[in-house]
Amino acid sequence: MIEKYVCAVCGRMFPQGQGVKITIKGTDYYFHSKACAYKFLREVVLSADPDCIFGVAKDVKRKYDDILEKKREASKKVI
Repeated sequence: MIEKYVCAVCGRMFPQGQGVKITIKGTDYYFHSKACAYKFLREVVLSADPDCIFGVAKDVKRKYDDILEKKREASKKVI
């Protein structure tokens, strides 16, 4: 039998294997769509202490800047 989950934002039921699952400190949060997951995470970020998440956001931004730079370098034409 396929397990069913309930979206934490809108309450919609969906089967296992679909939707988005986010685990934070051992607690699972289930969302039926990426839109509901985005809505939830946006609220979490906006409600969190800015001093607490600033360093993490800066590190993640740096990580993606590096990835984009590597992609740019790889796509340059070599003559």
